[in-house]
Amino acid sequence: MRLCPSGFREYDARWRFPQDIDLDGITAVGLGLGTQLARRGLGPQIIVGRDYRCYSPAVQAALIKGLGQAGAHALDIGMCLSPMAYFAQFYLDVGAVAMVTASHNPNGWTGLKIGFDRPCTHGPEDMAELRDIVLSRDFDRADGGAAQSVTDVQDAYLDDLLAGEPITRPLRVVCATGNGTAGAFAPDLLRRLGVEVVERHCALDHSFPHYNPNPEALEMLTDMAAALRESEADFAIGMDGDGDRIGVVDETGTPVFADKLGLLMARDLAGAHPNARFLADVKSTGLFGTDPVLKSHGATVEYCMTGHSHVKRQLRATGAQAAFEKSGHFYFGSPFGRGYDCALGAVVALCRLMDHHPDATLSTLMAELPASWTSPTLSPACPDNQKYDVVDRLTETLFQMQRDGQRIAGRNIDDILTLNGARVQLEDGAWALVRASSNTPNLVVVCESFTSASDLGAVFNGIDAILRQQSLVGPYDQTLPDQDRPPDL
Repeated sequence: MRLCPSGFREYDARWRFPQDIDLDGITAVGLGLGTQLARRGLGPQIIVGRDYRCYSPAVQAALIKGLGQAGAHALDIGMCLSPMAYFAQFYLDVGAVAMVTASHNPNGWTGLKIGFDRPCTHGPEDMAELRDIVLSRDFDRADGGAAQSVTDVQDAYLDDLLAGEPITRPLRVVCATGNGTAGAFAPDLLRRLGVEVVERHCALDHSFPHYNPNPEALEMLTDMAAALRESEADFAIGMDGDGDRIGVVDETGTPVFADKLGLLMARDLAGAHPNARFLADVKSTGLFGTDPVLKSHGATVEYCMTGHSHVKRQLRATGAQAAFEKSGHFYFGSPFGRGYDCALGAVVALCRLMDHHPDATLSTLMAELPASWTSPTLSPACPDNQKYDVVDRLTETLFQMQRDGQRIAGRNIDDILTLNGARVQLEDGAWALVRASSNTPNLVVVCESFTSASDLGAVFNGIDAILRQQSLVGPYDQTLPDQDRPPDL
């Protein structure tokens, strides 16, 4: 059996297949998951879905085999998106879910997203418990395991998303899925919504011949901008490999950062739901806390930890109406949704937002937001087994600088938010975040200035100089652009 322990991460699991895990290893994970489910006393049923990768059917079958050895009853919903599997928990009234996917990771990866408490998914303690069960072979085998195919979830999921009035404004939208699983569902959803669709790499192809389906990546955003120029569409929407994140490019070819798109959506939702409550992850723009439109509707915004597991838990705990992550996860709570992240739900919300402003373009709506200059999510390399220690040391350095009155980019440090890494708030509102990536051997760096693009560079250089004192920090995956968008799309 091959099973690399580091594949168990903060709130999901990811391995290279079969280098890091083979089918016997997957079966062991299934047996551990079934053991964990039984020990929670939640009943034997569990939803099991998979993405389109060519080896995912074999991985799913091996997982179901292991679940059965623990006495679990797997409800196999076949090829689907992660939010479709979350929807199935409600549609079939089953608490547990296991989704076989490596999301936007390159071909050759597999993984799992797991949840026992809808709409929440496993967090760090749950994943650590599962890891320990599997690695120590602390299994509880049981009779009665079974598997059952369920075939109507896909249609029910799309019908649920389309509940309500169709779009009345003529819209032409580029739909880019990077040949990932979302290509099987997103174009149909948009057409049923009343939108003219320009498909971009929507044919399913597990080899990802053009690029990995990652709507945060410049490669995908650049291609979406090219499709816009060719089609003269109103905007472009890109989806990741398992359909729980989106990226957007406006009609001018300019990428729209997901946190600022979330602010537009929050404005729209706040108008329909006075005194609404919203969440934004710590990587998100500081405009959430100062936006005059949200304030006029009595809306409040709270910053929360990054990561779909953390956000879903916080959304449920606070009763917030929606939550937004800079990475492109959008969550809609009551009365707008069930509280899980869903790319197609965000697509519908964006189209309805545009329908509410029949004379506006996406770029003009974005221009109504207060000015700010924000970096993309930058990811300097840092070893998996050292990255959290590096962030801890950096955090202590920053607190010492605050105590000593030292400055960053010529400004005093007003506050340091340590909810998830260190978000350093400077005296004029500018900020910089450093945290450990949950899924890769990297740190995450994001900065924002409310002054200018050159000042954004100064804030970045200030935090980078402190970061470079840590010898384990390597090069960045991309460089800082000189304005609030990736360069020259």
